[in-house]
Amino acid sequence: MSVPFLALDLLGPRCATLHRYRIPRIRVQPASVQVWWQCLLRIARKHVAVIVPVTLLIQRVRTPSLPPEAPSCARALTEVTLCLLLFDSLYFAWHICIHRVPQMFRLMHSAHHLHRDTFALAAQDSSIWELLSLQVLALSIAALLGCHPLSEVVFHLLNLWLAVEYHCGYDLPWATHHLVPFHLLGGAPFHQAHHQLLRGNYAPYFTHWDHLFGTYLEIPKDRPAHLLLGKKKNLKDAAIISRT
Repeated sequence: MSVPFLALDLLGPRCATLHRYRIPRIRVQPASVQVWWQCLLRIARKHVAVIVPVTLLIQRVRTPSLPPEAPSCARALTEVTLCLLLFDSLYFAWHICIHRVPQMFRLMHSAHHLHRDTFALAAQDSSIWELLSLQVLALSIAALLGCHPLSEVVFHLLNLWLAVEYHCGYDLPWATHHLVPFHLLGGAPFHQAHHQLLRGNYAPYFTHWDHLFGTYLEIPKDRPAHLLLGKKKNLKDAAIISRT
């Protein structure tokens, strides 16, 4: 899922038609091949060592039966939508708490915020504890709602795609947040502002919780979000910024 965005980063200004959709960044240059490769190795090690075995164990314990018939389109759409909304709600609460408790931030979330400028692979570049907790959360939500196995697969794939798209660093006109009306989804600009400011925009996909709790950040169109603070902030400031 990340390969098209790697190609965009490699092409850079040579593909001016698409390069103009790049979100303003702290660093002028996009992530290099070396950065992508190092990120991929970190992700692979964590998934092979912990995430995949734990996921297989959970699925082994659950052993969901496969119904003889596929769900109707209406049922599948309803179940996937409910899964996304519930995941978004619980992630928002978890995310805002983890930013406001410095010990939890350092243990679980600081590794993900090493990327002040997001790129597609950064979606999965987190601590083992964070990856594991989010994987268990997603699996638990599908089980709690009693989703048809096919609906659950669609939910997990869509969840993964949105995570990649929100970290890609490009505000492409065909991105999901432009296709869904009423600004219900925030998109890559919404999440990149969170990475650059280390606060606000805590929901993973939808914008309603941040609007309701006053944590929604207006997204600058022509400059990196961190410049709104008047000066650059580094990761050492995370515990301070996250409490504001």
